[in-house]
Amino acid sequence: MIFQELSVAGAFLVRLESRVDERGFFARTWCEDEFRNAGIGVAFMQQSMARSTARGTLRGMHLQLAPHGEAKFVRCVAGAIFDAIVDLRPESPTYLESAAVEIDAEYGDAVYVPEGCAHGYQTLLDGTDVLYAMSARYAPHAARSILWSDPALRIRWPIAMPILSATDRAAPTLETFLAAQRAVANAAK
Repeated sequence: MIFQELSVAGAFLVRLESRVDERGFFARTWCEDEFRNAGIGVAFMQQSMARSTARGTLRGMHLQLAPHGEAKFVRCVAGAIFDAIVDLRPESPTYLESAAVEIDAEYGDAVYVPEGCAHGYQTLLDGTDVLYAMSARYAPHAARSILWSDPALRIRWPIAMPILSATDRAAPTLETFLAAQRAVANAAK
């Protein structure tokens, strides 16, 4: 695997190193040792698959709050997606910055999203399947969303008027999300 760091600290585009012959190709899609050598020490607890039937479907921006924070390893296994990450780690050198990359099933690229970042994607083709592994189990009480279209995220989604869930349509802005997090932190003091 080839790890290309994205503009969000600790986020990577992970490219396959294919061995090609007359049958097609073979490539490793996950290796704990290779991830560790790239500076990523993560154990995945859960894996999910999302199928989106229509081009323009948008899922995001999602994250889980600590202590249920999760890193994600996202691979498009059918179709193509525009994948976006927003750094919500106050201690990070790229705090509140975003990164985006297109990945598709043809090339087999994947994206590693560090814990503490919001993540989302938009399908670029009908019939797109996305497989992703998470470092924490799903914890509904810790799940949060941020409004995908908030200009403060600085994400240029490729398809206007996306197909959204009711939850994603009603998500708070980044400012509202951060204010709620500050209020919780202050109440805990």
